[in-house]
Amino acid sequence: MFGQASASRADGRPFVAYHASWYEPPATSAEQTTLARLPRYISIVMLGFARPDTAYDGGDDLASTGLQYPFSRTLLGQAISALKKKNPETKVLVAVGGSGYPGWDRLNEAALVSLVRDIGADGIDVDFEPRDPDCRRNAEGQITCSSDAQWRDYVSRIRKVLPRPYMVTVPGWSVGAYGEGRFINALPKSPWTGIMLPLLRSAEARDIDLVSIMAYDAGPSFSPIEALKAYRSYWPGPLALGIPVMPPTHGEARLSARAAQTLMQDVAANPRAGAMLYALRETPPGHISPDNPDAAMLARAICLGLGLSGCDEPVP
Repeated sequence: MFGQASASRADGRPFVAYHASWYEPPATSAEQTTLARLPRYISIVMLGFARPDTAYDGGDDLASTGLQYPFSRTLLGQAISALKKKNPETKVLVAVGGSGYPGWDRLNEAALVSLVRDIGADGIDVDFEPRDPDCRRNAEGQITCSSDAQWRDYVSRIRKVLPRPYMVTVPGWSVGAYGEGRFINALPKSPWTGIMLPLLRSAEARDIDLVSIMAYDAGPSFSPIEALKAYRSYWPGPLALGIPVMPPTHGEARLSARAAQTLMQDVAANPRAGAMLYALRETPPGHISPDNPDAAMLARAICLGLGLSGCDEPVP
C-alpha cells in the first residue's frame, strides 16, 4: 500500500510544488505570507529546505532548522494553518536536504519530527542527493549503488518516527530509473543512472507515499516522458514529473508555458501521475512571457494540462 491513509488527492492526481523559503518576503501575519495564499489546485506543498542535521529544539527561531523564512516558527505554523483552513485537502511537507544541505550522516530525525509537528505539517520529503553514488550493474544485471544502504536507512528511520497518516516522499534523479530492462540504454548515460532502483524494489519502498522526478538539467537527449515511463515500471504509487522554473543549464530547450501544458496532458494519461514544480517564487532571468514563464505561469499551465479545476486562481 502506498500512503492510502495520507492524501486522497495525492493518490489520485498530485500537483507538488516546492515553496522556496529564501524567496518568501517578510510578514507579520499569516495572511500576508504567500504560503497561506496558495491556490487549491496545488495539492502538496514542500517547504524547502530543512537541514538533515537540524539542531531544532522547539524554539521560535527557524535559523537552526535550515528553513530561511524571514519570520518565526510560530508564524510559519500559523501560515500553514491558514492555508489548510482555505484548502483543507492540501498537504504541507518539510523538504529535508536538497543540494545545499548534505549533513545526512548526522540525520536528526527526532528534531525533524518535532519541527513537523510543531508547525502542523503533514510529513517529510527525503531529498537525499549523494554526490558520488558509484552505480553499476551487478552479475544479475541489476543496478547497485554505494548510496543504497543510506537511502533505505533514511527512509526507514523517518517513517519509524513519523507513522502514517503522516507522509514520507522522495524526489528521484532524472535518470534514476534507467539502466535496466527496456530502459537499459536510455539516454543520457550518467553516474546517477539507476540510482533509485534499489530503493524502489526494497522493503522500504512500502514506507514511501509519493515519488517525484527531478526531470530537468539532464541534457538535450533526456526525455521527461521516457523517464516517467521508467519510474512507473518500478513504482506503482503516486508519481510526479518535475518541471523547473529556471532555464536549463545543460543544453535543453527552454520549456514554455504551452509546452508545459502539453507535457502535462501526456502525463495525465496515467491515472496516478501528476506534476512537481520547482520552485514557487522563482523568477527566471529576462522578460517574463509565455516563452519564458515564471512560477505562476507554469503553475497555471500544469493545472490546465492535468485537467484540474480552479486554474485561474493566482499564485502569489
